[in-house]
Amino acid sequence: MTWTMLLSSSCSMGQFPRASPHSHGMVSRHFRKGPPPKVTRAATGVEKRIEFEGNVGSLQVMHNKELKANIRKKLQGVELSPSLYDTAWVAMVSERGSPQAPCYPQCIEWILQNQHDDGSWGINPSSLSVDKDILLSTLACVVALKRWNVGPYHIKRGLNFIGRNFSVAMDVKTIAPVGFIITFSGLISLAAGIGLGSLQDWDEVMEYQRKNGSLFNSPSTTAAAAIYSFNDKALNYLDSLTNKFGGPVPAMYPQNIYSQLCTVDALERTGISRIFMGEIRDILDTTYRCWLHNEEEVMLDIPTCAMAFRLLRTHGYDITSDEMAHFCEQSSFDDSIHGYLDDTKTLLELYKTSQIRFSREDLILENIGNWSAKQLKQQLLSNKLSTSARSEVEYVLKFPLHSTLDRLEHRRNIEQFKFKDSQVLKSGYCGSHSNKEILALAIDDFHSSQSVYQQELQYFESWVRQCRLDELKFARVMPLIVHFISTATMFAPELADARMALSQTSLLVTVYDDFFDCPETSREEKENYIALVEKWDNHAEIGFCSKDVEIMFYAVYNTYKQIGEKAALVQNRSIMDQMVEDLVSSAKAMMVEADWTATKYIPSTMEEYMSNAEVSAAFGAFVCPPVYFLGPKLSEEDVKSEEYTQLLKLTNVIGRLLNDSQTYRKEILAGKVNSVLLRALTDGGDTSPESIEAAKKVVKCFAESSMVEMRKLVFSEGGPIPRPCKNRFWEMCKIVFYFYRENDAYLTPKEMMSSARAVILDPLQLTHSPSCLGTLSL
Repeated sequence: MTWTMLLSSSCSMGQFPRASPHSHGMVSRHFRKGPPPKVTRAATGVEKRIEFEGNVGSLQVMHNKELKANIRKKLQGVELSPSLYDTAWVAMVSERGSPQAPCYPQCIEWILQNQHDDGSWGINPSSLSVDKDILLSTLACVVALKRWNVGPYHIKRGLNFIGRNFSVAMDVKTIAPVGFIITFSGLISLAAGIGLGSLQDWDEVMEYQRKNGSLFNSPSTTAAAAIYSFNDKALNYLDSLTNKFGGPVPAMYPQNIYSQLCTVDALERTGISRIFMGEIRDILDTTYRCWLHNEEEVMLDIPTCAMAFRLLRTHGYDITSDEMAHFCEQSSFDDSIHGYLDDTKTLLELYKTSQIRFSREDLILENIGNWSAKQLKQQLLSNKLSTSARSEVEYVLKFPLHSTLDRLEHRRNIEQFKFKDSQVLKSGYCGSHSNKEILALAIDDFHSSQSVYQQELQYFESWVRQCRLDELKFARVMPLIVHFISTATMFAPELADARMALSQTSLLVTVYDDFFDCPETSREEKENYIALVEKWDNHAEIGFCSKDVEIMFYAVYNTYKQIGEKAALVQNRSIMDQMVEDLVSSAKAMMVEADWTATKYIPSTMEEYMSNAEVSAAFGAFVCPPVYFLGPKLSEEDVKSEEYTQLLKLTNVIGRLLNDSQTYRKEILAGKVNSVLLRALTDGGDTSPESIEAAKKVVKCFAESSMVEMRKLVFSEGGPIPRPCKNRFWEMCKIVFYFYRENDAYLTPKEMMSSARAVILDPLQLTHSPSCLGTLSL
């Protein structure tokens, strides 16, 4: 059956008179007619060109100040895109008591005015490709016009377009709006006169109607309900919508909170949220008030509720997971429109949200995580996901949020900014136009930051040579990888002093850790180094027993002195005593471990082992100095507070246990004590492969539990330690999880080298499509 024959069999609803362009035919000021224009505003100062995939198009970057101003404006009020699909559905609604006449003729007029030259309807700035979104929008518009027997020429051109591109609908690999098979076949049924209403129990559907009269804040879904149930509240919703926007309608309304949260999420994911902290705080304050008042716009929509929970909790708002209880079971998703449409994006949001747990006993988030992960794995097995959607699901399942590094994530999200491969919520929905400006600003920020990192790396390498650390044969001296640790988390350009302090102290701690581990290092040398650090300014009284000790001590002494002097200017007090105390205690703990290895001593309990191992992890010696360069003042009382002590303790525990869980084979062969070995001996009494594997799981489980405690401590407001300082401990734990997710990163530097180059050296590899630069494929 041809498309012309198919539509000729649909029922005639009467002739529709063309609306006057002076009334309903006028395009609303809330929308731009046709596809969104390309951003080609002239930029002042230095201009940069961003080349897109296949050199099809480009975006000329506006001046930074203009970009920031536009994004701020969009954060304050979301600009909605017109949706041809939803407008078509609203156009099919008949007048109350008069089924032969359309209720919203202005929608039909707008459809007639916005057909593309190729016969299609929809957001398609480039005619080089056709996707299912365009196909669905075109079919919806054709059906709407045929319903009122309007625009026969438009209908014919639309049918020809559908006929030429019908194969796209059958291609399972082509990106599709959520529920495409259902909506596309439903429109065909409606066009053929079968009637979509016969496919739904509208009494059951209307149970989802919201206070504003809509179904899921969706104009198209509400219009379908109005067509088949003539529900007054639904019609009132559509009346208010068309009165507000004129001819076209958006894909979702109201969607202010969801769109603003998506924008906040996009800013965070691309690494430029720090520029808009005031606007973000205002948005989250509003969302928090809606959360407290249990408002439908937030609480009844699964992706909105999940994203709101994740962002509010990570920004320190006091909320519990109790409000997520109605998503605790998979049935809550299956019975919703999202489950019905098999929404991968919503499942990903739920899974990520489930990881923001503050307690191991939080069964609500645990259950959400379990069933959403199961659903995502089933989608992978179904082999129906697009290439980019499959890649995103695999990535999210492989890397928990606490094992990802900020700057690597920013790079990945910028490079994968693709509308074509994104999970389209519904036809015609492209989100806020501000995203193309976010992308432009993020690219500029990333490249500008890299230039700063590269200058820092040059200085860092020269410092290594000046300190003669490259002469120490026993030491792992890898400046690029070490500086990557700093830039991957403290990525803001203005944190240069904090980054350099972390890079220098990290490398120095690594060097003297290798010094105590090295079999060739004599006991005399180890004792000599400890005595020198204890004497500190009076080290000349001791002298050096070897060249290695002299090089290492002077590198530590001169560098920590310099850091201490700079920190004193920021903090208005001396931190030198605290830094020296950390250096002495970590060196002595390393000496204890060296003695254990030499004498083949095995601690009798895990408590005995961990009491020393926490200190020998030495995080206090290199995590704490950068904290003093983050901006906030930290008094001596703050540093001795219970909160600060617990932050450091958890960091040491997590670092030590994860290191042990990945290096136990090497250390067992070297005759060293390790928590995995000790746990196996304690639990099973032997070191068989089965006992070792079981012990490894217990150790990693304890590290995960400690990470939950750390998450609560960092993300909760209150306490004497400012959030930027608490973040430093959290970020270090993320680095540890990243480094030790498979192997000891220092033993397998190839992957670390690749990651380091990605953050510091290699320019972005942009493969963006120029079509509808509106949605981050995240």
